Amino acid sequence: MIPITIRGNGELATSCCTCVQIAAPSDVQVLAAPSRPAPQAKKAPAETKGSYGQILKSSALIGGSSVLSIAIGIVRTKAMALLLGPSGFGLFGLYGSIQNLTQSIAGMGINSSGVRQIAEAAGSGDEARIAQTTAVLQRTSIVLGMLGAALLLVFSRQVSRLTFGSTDQAAAVSLLSIAVFFSLVSAGQGALIQGMRRVADLARMNVLGALFGVCSGIPLVYFFRERGVVPSLVGVAAMTILTSWWYSRKIEVQEITVTFSQVRHEASALLKLGSAFMASGFLTMGVAYFVRIIILRKVGFEATGLYQSAWTLGGLYVGIILGAMGADFYPRLTASIQNHEECNRLVNEQTLIGLLLAGPGVLATLTFAPLVIALLYSTKFGAAVGVLRWICLGAALQVIAWPMGFIVVAKGRQGIFFLCELAWTIVAVALAWFCVKRYGLNGGGIAFFGSYVFHLALTYPVVHWLTEFRWYAANRHTGAVFLSLIAVVFCSIQMLPSAVSLAIGTLAVVGSCVYSVRALLRLVPSDRLPRPIQRLLVASRLLDPELLGSPATADPGGLVQ
Repeated sequence: MIPITIRGNGELATSCCTCVQIAAPSDVQVLAAPSRPAPQAKKAPAETKGSYGQILKSSALIGGSSVLSIAIGIVRTKAMALLLGPSGFGLFGLYGSIQNLTQSIAGMGINSSGVRQIAEAAGSGDEARIAQTTAVLQRTSIVLGMLGAALLLVFSRQVSRLTFGSTDQAAAVSLLSIAVFFSLVSAGQGALIQGMRRVADLARMNVLGALFGVCSGIPLVYFFRERGVVPSLVGVAAMTILTSWWYSRKIEVQEITVTFSQVRHEASALLKLGSAFMASGFLTMGVAYFVRIIILRKVGFEATGLYQSAWTLGGLYVGIILGAMGADFYPRLTASIQNHEECNRLVNEQTLIGLLLAGPGVLATLTFAPLVIALLYSTKFGAAVGVLRWICLGAALQVIAWPMGFIVVAKGRQGIFFLCELAWTIVAVALAWFCVKRYGLNGGGIAFFGSYVFHLALTYPVVHWLTEFRWYAANRHTGAVFLSLIAVVFCSIQMLPSAVSLAIGTLAVVGSCVYSVRALLRLVPSDRLPRPIQRLLVASRLLDPELLGSPATADPGGLVQ
């Protein structure tokens, strides 16, 4: 339940459903309950090792571009924070939530179902089918973009009254309809790029979209301050559609004439599958929207800005890791979804890599939260430190829950998927209302953490029932190590003097980094690492020069079972 995406503007978008740019199997599998396959032979250690290499390769490519995108986005966020202050930044977050919520309703999950349809067509090798699917996807995204824009225009006064308590912002809400149109058309283009597995183009698109978003957004806010917030969002969306168009046009697709019946059939498949994703996206974005409304009503505008700043930072590093791995994970899982043993192996591998890569980042954010807030925003945002740390706890659970959640979607079990999303939504909103009322701003972070405790407790038995999934011994051990370190650091911050807790946190960060590097070196052959990383590891004595080129441990931690 955790779509984490790096937007074209370099902003991290985190939410709580499993369905961002992932896929489900064929329509038959969506409609019929999957049968239990016969037991398959276990994967050989060499194949497992190769799978880890594939995960890290795609993670490095997308993750590298995500780092650049987020670095550019940090510049944009810093500028916004300095120019707008906490109250203006809260306004920025509210408008962003309105845009996201409208897109989730009007988009009909096309960014997710489109990836699936394109990937399936590409896998068939039929050029005519690829061309037909591409044409219908592009036309459907344009129509949905127009509908989304019209929806926001028609209900702009009602949205303004619900969000801000008056109709004073109706004109600004109406202007957001342009951003909605651009974003939905761009989503269709992005689905084409990802469905064709053009991972390098996806990486370049992220970086250029982020760069152009900064160039267009900051000047508007600089000259117009709060009145420039919505135009900046429109400018960012415009840059996103330009970059996605540029890279989607590079995909060579056969030119064909598509009949009305073909369009109707293909669009029906897109929207039928996408309806489940739309429902999930609506619930997810609805939670994000209403949590901000609860904070606005019960604490104030400034608190909304503080929460927005903590929300953006809380999943920053985790978002890079999960977004990078997700670019290649869904097609591999979809291809193996009927082989339960293979499916469970892939999910366990993703979980292990995610823990090893994200764990040190979560610990570092917990430990150095005041410094991070001051550097990336300003000292005016110091009150966001507490809620940021609670959000970090929830982000740690996201890393564990994220790969499991894909099983439900890849299985095509739409009813189960929707019920899980609905249950999480009810719990998340109820916790937000109670915790914010009782604990103020920090209550928003406490509610986020609590909702993921519930989500994890709900998802594991569901996927165990679907595929007999269970965590491997290596995952249980690694999860225990990192969750224990996170608990120790968090409790020390709450109970001990700041100097002592800082020392404990620093030791935990360094120790976790060493632990992760050593574990990853056992999973991947050292000669497959980039040469600069090889030299760095040798210099830090984490890698023996004599072991360069040696094979990775075949079965680290008893993973292959």
